Amino acid sequence: MKEKFDTLITAKKNPFKLNIRETVKYKDLIWLFVQRDFKTKYKQTILGPLWFIIQPLLTTFIFTIVFGQIARLSTDGVPQFLFYLAGNVPWLFFSACLTHTSSTFYSNARLFGKVYFPRIVSPISTVITCFFNFLIQFVMFLLIDIVFILIGASAKITLYALLFPLLILQLGLLGMSVGIIISSLTVKYRDLQVLVGFGVQLLMYLSPVVYSVSSIPNSTLRNIILLNPVTPSIEFLRIGFLGSGSTPWIYLAISFCVTLVLAFFSVVVFNKTERNFIDKI
Repeated sequence: MKEKFDTLITAKKNPFKLNIRETVKYKDLIWLFVQRDFKTKYKQTILGPLWFIIQPLLTTFIFTIVFGQIARLSTDGVPQFLFYLAGNVPWLFFSACLTHTSSTFYSNARLFGKVYFPRIVSPISTVITCFFNFLIQFVMFLLIDIVFILIGASAKITLYALLFPLLILQLGLLGMSVGIIISSLTVKYRDLQVLVGFGVQLLMYLSPVVYSVSSIPNSTLRNIILLNPVTPSIEFLRIGFLGSGSTPWIYLAISFCVTLVLAFFSVVVFNKTERNFIDKI
């Protein structure tokens, strides 16, 4: 008598298959991973989730002193602290998505070896956790932005702020895609993991976190910076919530296209790597 199974687990033969339906079935597991990540990170800390607010405030304060007061970089007439905070908050979200997903295979190796579930669940839950952290920081930024506007600072919220959900979705997807690609490559080339921190720091200076694109005098260098898929999103967020800066729409379109291509490529690489990564780690 043949046994009937509700679910049949087989090796993936097609690396281009996204398995969206299967991933959705594990939405409860995704939520459990989000809760786990959130609790374990701040379980034995004194301030707990307050670190989500303290971190961007401290780094923004340092940026204000170093780049605002000492280097005297242009902030397009916007108060320096507000300008740097507007760039720092989305950047922290992107860099967290990239950094945390870049260690997906190594940090979950034991779990992957014991039980089956769609491996893509892990980076997805990581990005969702980063998103909740970002929401706390964004609410803090929005309150500070409103206070500056009420006291008469040269800042305003414009209609571009309506692009906020799409811009954050793009940054999160971009960070996860690059992180997945790095995680897949580090299974074979482990020294890449060492370079992640340095690479993220270098990428920050290629993104308009501590300067505005309009302040770059060299047109060639300005175009190179604009081709960075992180740049248009940060610039449009500043336009939306500070009313400063200007970036051609074509670069935002290019940014979204690059993100979608990297997302598809990351899934293909991830599917190929998860077949036998246990044997390599």
